[in-house]
Amino acid sequence: MHVFFFMKTKIHHVDKNHNTIYSAPDLIRSPMNIALAFLRVLFVVLSVFFLTIYKVSGPGGYSTANFVMGLVMGLGLGALLIGFDVLFKRFNLRSFNIAIIGLFIGYLMGQGLVLVLDAVLDISAVSIKVEPQILEVIKIALFMFGIYLGSLMTLRAADELYVSIPFVRFTPTAQKKKDLLVDASVLSDPRILDLAGSGLLDGHLIVPRFLLKELYAQAEIADENARGKAKRALDVIKKLETSPGLELRFNDTDFPEAKDLMSKLLRLARLLDANILTADITRVQMATIEGIRVINLHTLSNALKPLMQAGERIRIKVQRYGKEPRQGVGYLEDGTMVVVNGGGAYIGETIEVLVLSVKHTSSGRIIFCNTLDEQNQQSGMHEDQ
Repeated sequence: MHVFFFMKTKIHHVDKNHNTIYSAPDLIRSPMNIALAFLRVLFVVLSVFFLTIYKVSGPGGYSTANFVMGLVMGLGLGALLIGFDVLFKRFNLRSFNIAIIGLFIGYLMGQGLVLVLDAVLDISAVSIKVEPQILEVIKIALFMFGIYLGSLMTLRAADELYVSIPFVRFTPTAQKKKDLLVDASVLSDPRILDLAGSGLLDGHLIVPRFLLKELYAQAEIADENARGKAKRALDVIKKLETSPGLELRFNDTDFPEAKDLMSKLLRLARLLDANILTADITRVQMATIEGIRVINLHTLSNALKPLMQAGERIRIKVQRYGKEPRQGVGYLEDGTMVVVNGGGAYIGETIEVLVLSVKHTSSGRIIFCNTLDEQNQQSGMHEDQ
C-alpha cells in the first residue's frame, strides 16, 4: 500500500513504513507569483507603448531616433517601477497607511496655506505688490512646507490618530509590546516551557498554522531524527495550549508562493509587525537583513545565567580532561563549561574550586578556575619570588 503526501513544493511517494521512495516536482504554480509577474510585464509594456507613441507623435514626427528614444524611455520607466516595487517590499501595510494619511493631511495643509496667502494678497492688493515669478515660488514653497509638515506630524502622532475606516486603527507602537512568532527550533527546545511559565510571554505568543502543518507532515514522513524533533515540538505546543495565562494564539495566514518556512515566517512577521523567537543561530542574520528583529533563546538563556565573580568559590564535578596538561572540565547545572586548572587529578570527583575569570563566547560563557591545591601552589610561588 502506497500513500502520497503533499509537503512544501514536492509530492513525496512513501510506502507503508514511511520511507520516501521518490519525489516529483510540484506541478502547482503559485497564483500570486503569476499575478505579480503579469503586473510587472503589463506595466513595462504600457510604459514602452505610451512613451513610444508620445515620441513618435511629437513635433519631430515618426523617425527611427524618436522610436528608439521612446522605447528606451519606456524601458527605463518600467525598470523604475519595478525598482520601486523592490524598494517598498519591506514596508508593511501599517507604514503604508500612515504615509498615505500623512500625505493627504499634508496636501490639505498646503492648500490651506496657499489659500491664506491668496486671501492676504487680495485684501492688501494696494500696498503689497509681488512679481508673478516670486509669487509662484512662494506658493510652491508654502505648499511643499504644508505637505512635509502634515506628513511629519502624522508620522510622529500615529499612535494618537484614529481614522474612521473600518478595521483600521493606528495603535501606539511605542507602548505596545510586540507579539512573538515562534519557529520550529524554539518549539523543539523544552526551555520555552519554562519561559512561558514565567509570565513574560502572556498574550504575545503566536504559532503560525503553516508551521503546524509542516510539523505534522514531518512527524509522519520525515527521517527518524526530524520525526523526533517534530513530535517533541507538537508535544510542546500541546503543553503551551494548556499553560494558564499564556493565551497561545494561532495565525491562519499563509503564503503559498513562499518556498520555505523561514520566508513565510519573515513575511508573516512583517505583516503582523511582530518579532521572531528562535533557537537557531543561523536564522538571526537572515532575519536582520530583512529588517525583522529576532530574539534568540540561547542569547536570552545566557543573559539569565548567574554571574561568577573572581575569587568566588563553587563546587563542580570534574567530568573529563581538558586540552592543557593537568586540566579538567566540568559543567554547571545550566550547561556552562567550567575549566579547572589542576582538575585533571580529580576526574569523576566533586571538588571546591576558586573562580579566576569568566570568558564570554558566541556559544555561551566559559568559567576558568583553580583547584584549591593549585591556588595554594601558585600563592606559594608568588611568595617565594
